[in-house]
Amino acid sequence: MNFTLHQLKIFTVIVEKKSITKASEILNMTQPAVSIQLKNFQDQFDMPLTEIISRKLFVTDFGEEVYRIAIKILEDAEALSYKTETFKGKLTGKLKISVVSTGKYVMPYYLKGFLQLHPDIDLLMDVTNRRKVINSLELNEVDFALVSVLPDKIEVEEEILMPDKLFLIAAPAENVKPALTKPYNKSIFEKIPLIYREEGSATRQKMEQYFTDAHIKPKIKLELATNEAIKQAVMAGIGCSIVSILSIKNELKEKALHILPVKGLPIRSNWMLVWNKKKKFSLVAESYLTHLRSNKTKIYADHFSWVEKI
Repeated sequence: MNFTLHQLKIFTVIVEKKSITKASEILNMTQPAVSIQLKNFQDQFDMPLTEIISRKLFVTDFGEEVYRIAIKILEDAEALSYKTETFKGKLTGKLKISVVSTGKYVMPYYLKGFLQLHPDIDLLMDVTNRRKVINSLELNEVDFALVSVLPDKIEVEEEILMPDKLFLIAAPAENVKPALTKPYNKSIFEKIPLIYREEGSATRQKMEQYFTDAHIKPKIKLELATNEAIKQAVMAGIGCSIVSILSIKNELKEKALHILPVKGLPIRSNWMLVWNKKKKFSLVAESYLTHLRSNKTKIYADHFSWVEKI
């Protein structure tokens, strides 16, 4: 048997995507080249790895077994490469972080210095919704996750990075103008159309808790899945929303949005780096946490101290 790591990689991508076309796009190869490599790999086995039924690619049971072994071989080969560089005195390996969508305004600043010190580290940062972030922690797929609300069904350790504030925002052209002398009463939420984040998001949780505690029944206009979509909807005059101050820095500066002061706002919380309590850190993950604890105060002062003035 004489297969290559390149063939193993191609095969694993084909299995994961169930498509030679999609695999070729990801691997930046032509479809014929991927097909040839799959055939060369298949020729080394007496049993089929894949089959085509009604023009769709299916992986056989044998193919699934080979896939699992291939993944292990590729991981071991990668670990060997990193170990070689480590013996040369370099800190190498993968740092895997899952970040809730609004966290994209935070996490890069807490990574930059570490990655500059250790340029041979490969960063895998997935910016996604809160459900997927928590799921990646549960499945031990990442070293860390950035959240603003702690998960309730998994034991985690946490490192607080910085505070966050959530404000009510509106478009400048809207009839609801910023209060000049005193904040609006909470009853404003019974009058203005409100845009919600999707179910399960941390922002949605904080909003709902705020309304529950204040005994408010807001006028919900619509629900959107991303912070960017909400900002665009607010700027278009569809409604108002409650968002993190970190996500609207540029819009406030350009006066594309304004903050409506309301009693009980802003909603205050913290951005936290969390990890599974049972997680066994790699050398890279351990080094990053040490770096973060030593530098987080300066990072906040350099990049986020403006939040305190609002």
